[in-house]
Amino acid sequence: MTERRPGLDAQGFLAREGSLTRVPPVFHPVVAAARDRLPDVFGARLHSAYLYGSLPRGTARVGRSDLDLLVALHEEPTEADRAGARALGEALDKEYPQIDGVGTLLYGRARLLSDLERHDLGWFVACLCTPLLGEDLAGHLPRYRPDSLLARETNGDLALLLARWRTRIAETEDTDAARLPLVRYMSRHLVRTAFTLVMPRWNGWTSDLREMAEAFATYYPARADPLRAAAVRGYEPTGDAGVLRAYVDDLGPWLAQEYARVHGVKAPRPD
Repeated sequence: MTERRPGLDAQGFLAREGSLTRVPPVFHPVVAAARDRLPDVFGARLHSAYLYGSLPRGTARVGRSDLDLLVALHEEPTEADRAGARALGEALDKEYPQIDGVGTLLYGRARLLSDLERHDLGWFVACLCTPLLGEDLAGHLPRYRPDSLLARETNGDLALLLARWRTRIAETEDTDAARLPLVRYMSRHLVRTAFTLVMPRWNGWTSDLREMAEAFATYYPARADPLRAAAVRGYEPTGDAGVLRAYVDDLGPWLAQEYARVHGVKAPRPD
């Protein structure tokens, strides 16, 4: 019988991982400011807003962690909506030194609840996002298990992403400082993809990069060391150009091929 791991409820469904009660007190003012200002930015277009990431998990580090928001609008976001989100993020980042940046995802309600996004954005809202404002869309979404369908629809598009990553790397200034954000982002994405590759067999959920790497190592010991190193860089990135080359020339292509073999390829998206 497959062992049931952390991240599941008593029925074997993925449990929502975050809560406003887990936000460390030092971050309460910035969360309150975001909650108060979001209606001013989006007005009647705002359906609901959510926190995700380290703040609602209770693992945020002062001066190191960013504020991650997902905003659901009644309609698809416009350029004015995106500009408003950027302005809000810049203002919060400037006013609150306890955070290091603000990232805001904007989506229309219909897309988040669509059949196409049921096991990607829908799962993300239902399991990885913590309600902050408005009606919780999780009430319109199913319960989720850590199965192959979820694995395919969340991270089964790595091959497509690798082509974009190569372009981003080529267009990035040739300095360690300029490469740092890319190393951090790509490290995290590869570790999360490696984890969801084995998630159905591991039978659970974690958002801790090191735990993800160890879960992967159980099933792919020959690739364990590069994944463990990527997990470290996801928290403490370097600007080494060689790391990025290894990601897009070796680890990434292997992972994309193995992912497609095991789970298939993610259904195409319009964008």
